[in-house]
Amino acid sequence: MGDFHQSEAISTLHNLNKNNLSQLEEELNEFSQTRPIALVLPCLYSELERQALRDILDKLKDVTYLNEIVITLGRADEEKFKHAQEYFSILPQNYKIIWDDGENITSLFNLLKENGLYVGDPGKGRAAWIAYGYILAKDSSEVIALHDCDVLTYDRALLARLCYPLVNPNMDYEFCKGYYPRVTDRLYGRVTRLFITPIIRALIQIVGHLPFLVYLDSFRYPLAGEFSMKTELVRINRIPSDWGLEVGSLAEVFRNVASKRICQVDLADNYDHKHQDVSAHDPTGGLLKMCADISKSLFRTLSSEGVIFSDSLFNTLIVSYLRIANDTIKMYDDDAAINGLFFDRHAEGLAVETFVQGIRIASRSFLEDPLGAQLIPNWSRVTSAIPDILDQLEQAVEDDNA
Repeated sequence: MGDFHQSEAISTLHNLNKNNLSQLEEELNEFSQTRPIALVLPCLYSELERQALRDILDKLKDVTYLNEIVITLGRADEEKFKHAQEYFSILPQNYKIIWDDGENITSLFNLLKENGLYVGDPGKGRAAWIAYGYILAKDSSEVIALHDCDVLTYDRALLARLCYPLVNPNMDYEFCKGYYPRVTDRLYGRVTRLFITPIIRALIQIVGHLPFLVYLDSFRYPLAGEFSMKTELVRINRIPSDWGLEVGSLAEVFRNVASKRICQVDLADNYDHKHQDVSAHDPTGGLLKMCADISKSLFRTLSSEGVIFSDSLFNTLIVSYLRIANDTIKMYDDDAAINGLFFDRHAEGLAVETFVQGIRIASRSFLEDPLGAQLIPNWSRVTSAIPDILDQLEQAVEDDNA
């Protein structure tokens, strides 16, 4: 049975009843009549070649409360795009594919660049952002849900629980973040377990219980790729285009939404997807790049909250982080032992050493350029600069899907 512990800053909605999916979906069908739901699926073409996405589509075919599904397809030439159109045609819902590499969408990206609007390099951040724009252009959905396309343990309950807090008018949240355990015969979720939580708690030790840090520490899985939000939020939220997407998005929600309108929801008994390499010697990929990007996003947000960073603060942070992370390894070693799970303490230590490298890379980058990579501008600014951009985006997607 799940616990019912509540964190300090936000509401936590637990999974205490494993047998109420039919009730949730029945209510979602009713609520979605007045609060239509859009589902965003950002994916690369390579994911069409994996079983995970096929299984997800097989589950989605039976979901009846979605108003629309928007798929952003990356790294696909014309032949691959045509194959994707056939691949997704099994969906009975109203859906559209945004061809990220197609001529029409590329022309829009060039137009944005010509108007001084940076939208980042190809990636999940930009894919989500362009999907949000299309949903705004259609203006037919009030709630947006997003989840990844590599979930190996996907079921309909995950999506239902993700949507329910925003669609139920008696709850009326504006933003919902998913969480779940990452366990098979061993513990996964290294970046959350060994990096995010320890660095947040190290920062609290150094700079104090800032509301933003307390808020971040309240999320059980801040790096989860599953969340839902009111459509109007995408007009005003800016997002990073790199691996800092999840933490950067939480920072924007912190700025723009009252804490009582934010929740996290337990989505599944277990969750598995493809795992990233540590890449300890390659700062351009894997968990090392992820750690560096997340750190920079975290430092920029804290700087905007008034925290003054310096060489000495970063040195203190690294020492404090390393101590807390090593203590955390011991906790998880004990947790694995009592549950009969495999635990490689050496590999966990190597991961922490890699995360220290990532913090160093991020701290040097931040001191050289505190602003760093620009956030993708929110859609309010984009429509101010190019008033008909949403109409152009809608037409581009319609032309590609014709």
